[in-house]
Amino acid sequence: MMDRLPAARFLLLLLFLFRCANSFYLPGVAPEDFRTGDPLRVKVNKLTSIKTQLPYSYYSLPFCTPKSIVDTSENLGEVLRGDRIENSAYEFKMREPKMCKILCHLVPDAKQAKEIKEKISDEYRVNMILDNLPLVVPLRRSEQDPTPVYQLGYHVGLKGQHSGSKEDKYFIHNHLSFTVKYHSDEESDLARIVGFEVKPFSVKHQYEGKWNDENTRLTTCDPHAKQMVTNSNSPLEVEENKEIIFTYDVDFQASDVKWASRWDAYLLMSDDQIHWFSIVNSLMIVLFLSGMVAMIMLRTLYRDISKYNELETQEEAQEETGWKLVHGDVFRPPTNSDLLCIYAGTGVQFFGMILVTMIFALLGFLSPSNRGGLMTAMLLLWVFMGLFAGYAAARLYKMFKGTEWKKMALRTALVFPAVVFGIFFVLNALIWGEKSSGAVPFGTMFALVFLWFGISVPLVFVGSYVGFRKPAIEDPVKTNKIPRQIPEQAWYMNPAFSILIGGILPFGAVFIELFFILTSIWLNQFYYIFGFLFLVFIILIVTCAEISVVLCYFQLCSEDYLWWWRSYLTSGSSALYLFLYATFYFSTKLEITKFVSGVLYFGYMAIVSYAFFVLTGTIGFYACFWFTRLIYSSVKID
Repeated sequence: MMDRLPAARFLLLLLFLFRCANSFYLPGVAPEDFRTGDPLRVKVNKLTSIKTQLPYSYYSLPFCTPKSIVDTSENLGEVLRGDRIENSAYEFKMREPKMCKILCHLVPDAKQAKEIKEKISDEYRVNMILDNLPLVVPLRRSEQDPTPVYQLGYHVGLKGQHSGSKEDKYFIHNHLSFTVKYHSDEESDLARIVGFEVKPFSVKHQYEGKWNDENTRLTTCDPHAKQMVTNSNSPLEVEENKEIIFTYDVDFQASDVKWASRWDAYLLMSDDQIHWFSIVNSLMIVLFLSGMVAMIMLRTLYRDISKYNELETQEEAQEETGWKLVHGDVFRPPTNSDLLCIYAGTGVQFFGMILVTMIFALLGFLSPSNRGGLMTAMLLLWVFMGLFAGYAAARLYKMFKGTEWKKMALRTALVFPAVVFGIFFVLNALIWGEKSSGAVPFGTMFALVFLWFGISVPLVFVGSYVGFRKPAIEDPVKTNKIPRQIPEQAWYMNPAFSILIGGILPFGAVFIELFFILTSIWLNQFYYIFGFLFLVFIILIVTCAEISVVLCYFQLCSEDYLWWWRSYLTSGSSALYLFLYATFYFSTKLEITKFVSGVLYFGYMAIVSYAFFVLTGTIGFYACFWFTRLIYSSVKID
């Protein structure tokens, strides 16, 4: 009886944990139930444009305002994205439709009219939120496919021409027809919101008599006469001192979609075949490289090692050529070894951050419903991964016979972040100059500096201390005192040529998926296919490792022992192709015309390319580090 008690307790504990897991929700994304007549809080977010990439707060334009504007608390990721979530003047009540509700009456002056026209010209969209769901405009995919595709936010207005005129006119969307979709509980009056859609219209409203606020009876949109706005045949032109009447409808539609699946429609992919093509394309590259590595490891290396170990006389050894002849120089510390340690440590930090982020994303912790969660998670993980950066840099530094570990730790903590922060600070200053909400406030800037110097730097020092205290990594073979002269190399073994060639394959393994990532970032679309992305990440790791090992082997066979930096640059050069592809994407897919917007694009893509260089370079370096130690520890050295 006593023997069964621990097992029973264990089963009860498992049942308890399972029940807790089923009832677990991320903060801010738990379902909320509404009864009929309950007020719904409609919030407004930033104005966004794919033409300028400069977000602005909703109330930067003369829209209708509530009695008092209240800012919603935002996490670090939301602030960095430029989100500015505030309350609105829209009044919704659950399952109580409204028709032709007057929101406000506005007569813009010359400055306000100019601002509205500029935002319409730059194709700005208005973003709103209801129950943590973003407002979308449903659009038909095609005549054959009735499944809608959703556009985030609605355009402020449209630019067009009157018939018979060539002069551009600006028309504002002043009537919004909202549709709130809900899923109700059959056994109660409770319901959950599962959709938030809108159809915008531009209407030149008419009314009788004088304006009397909400009591004014419109002739163009009258709920009593059941006259609704269904088109923009009589649009409202934006002009100085010409009144704008903002109105809206609210309709509620029951839906079979459950709350847990309400994001599926937003994330619906029509191009999953392209992603599979990307995976197959990448796998072909991996199989090709794997075949070469297998040939080197199982055939060539096995033959070389057997031959080297069977040499009986000194004369026979002197006649031999190949990678064994540089055994006395292959582990000689490279030039700028300190810098190599810094970048290797930083690459380990990046690798850990991306790997853990991927795992959390696959588990659903970083879904779009957790707005700003992805960026917040990456920043925090980067900070805490400083521990591994310090450890990796210190281990390598001690192997190179370094003694000043504190100086190395400080440089590891500062070099990469300082470059990124410098570029980011300049870009942020440009955004400030444009008075955009995308500019990082002083308080957030201080928080970033605190994360860097208050947490990341100390963790790098802790990791360096632990790594430097451990015994140094011993070389498999003894290094000669006098360096061996490197023979003249063939043109195809030229360092610059082999480095550039080596970067093509890692980039080729990811460039298709890169297109979707850039589209998500710069064209304001959802990206939530982390399953595909994780597979591509694994393929990238394998590709970087294999191409570096193959070219490292060829380099050693040509009796060139300067492999340290070349192994890093071989796979790291894929970042150059990434930046060139970003330039191609800019010229073919984006319509950015403003100078500041172009600087922002290339500034941020320079940061991304720099980070990609550090990540892929580190993967290639450690693959070659393992490879060289493996082969030179397998031969007999006299």
